[in-house]
Amino acid sequence: MYDRILLPTDGSPGVDRAIDHAIDAADRYGATLHVLYVVDSDVVNAYSGDEFVDGAEGAEETLAERGRDALDAVASHAADAGVDAVTDLVYGTPHEEILRYIDDEDIDLTVMGSKTRSGDYRRMLGSVTERVSRRSNAPVSIVKTTVSG
Repeated sequence: MYDRILLPTDGSPGVDRAIDHAIDAADRYGATLHVLYVVDSDVVNAYSGDEFVDGAEGAEETLAERGRDALDAVASHAADAGVDAVTDLVYGTPHEEILRYIDDEDIDLTVMGSKTRSGDYRRMLGSVTERVSRRSNAPVSIVKTTVSG
């Protein structure tokens, strides 16, 4: 039923349940798990870099390093479960890059975490998960996680 499953991750603790669901689905269907981290270009471009001594210490490198760590952690967890994983780190606007990846890689199912937050927070900032689920041509499974505080 599913040959290619996508798990976009931002490396936050709230995606742990989504990781488990994605790996379980990939294992159940014998699918390849694609793990995607998007370095948010809006965040990178918001920092001038002037406060950093070395460009390698800037926001872009920090976010890319966080992304590589997140991808490695999921790939390791998948390998422990006997699931083949493909990782990719891209730059851009998160929901746009996720949707592009879904189309380019012919993804059959996307598994995304969604943190339960107040209505005011969601109205102000929106949600990458909501945008992807509304615009994706492929099924999207949303795994809810409650954020405390």
